[in-house]
Amino acid sequence: SEEGRKHRMTYGEGHDGARPKVAVILPCYNEAVAITETISGFRAALPDAEIYVYDNNSKDNTVAVAQAVGAIVRIERMQGKGHVVRRMFADIEADIYVLADGDATYDATAAPAMVRKLWEEQLDMVVGARQSEVVAAYRPGHVLGNRLLTGLLARMFGRSFSDILSGYRVFSRRFVKSFPVLSAGFEIETEI
Repeated sequence: SEEGRKHRMTYGEGHDGARPKVAVILPCYNEAVAITETISGFRAALPDAEIYVYDNNSKDNTVAVAQAVGAIVRIERMQGKGHVVRRMFADIEADIYVLADGDATYDATAAPAMVRKLWEEQLDMVVGARQSEVVAAYRPGHVLGNRLLTGLLARMFGRSFSDILSGYRVFSRRFVKSFPVLSAGFEIETEI
C-alpha cells in the first residue's frame, strides 16, 4: 500500500555492505484480539523484519492467531514479562531488535524512524514515548507514577526522558546480548 511504502525503513547498509537484520519481538499474554493488528502494522512498517511472538501462557488463542498471520511463535512457560524478554534476548539473533507489546498500543509506523535513529547514530537503545491522548496505553495511576519516576531519573542523570516505562523500544545487538535481565515481571521497563 502507499501508506506502507511511505513508512518503510530507509536506513543504510552496514560496514560489510549488508543491510542489518531486524527482529520485531512481541511478548504476549492473552492478546488474540489485537495481535493480528500488531503484526500487520509492523509487517507494513518493517517489511524485511522477522516478527516473533513469545506467548506467556495465554488462555485465549493468541498462538493460533499469531501463527495464522505468519509470525514466528515461541512459548515461554515462566510467567512474567521479564522472563519473556530474557528468553527473547537469548534466543533471537539480529542486528536490531524492536520490542513492543502485542496489544496494538504502540504505533508501528514510528518503528522505521526509531530503527534509523539507532542505526545511524550507533545507539544502543531508542525509547518510543507514548502519546498521552492514548488513554488505553496507561493503567490507572500509571501516568502520575511514570511522571514522578521519569522526573526523578531525569534530575539524577541530567538527561531528558519523557516515558521511561514505555515498552516500545529499539535495541542494538550489543545491548541485547550483554544486558543481564534480572526482572521477572513488568518491572522490566524500569530495569532496562
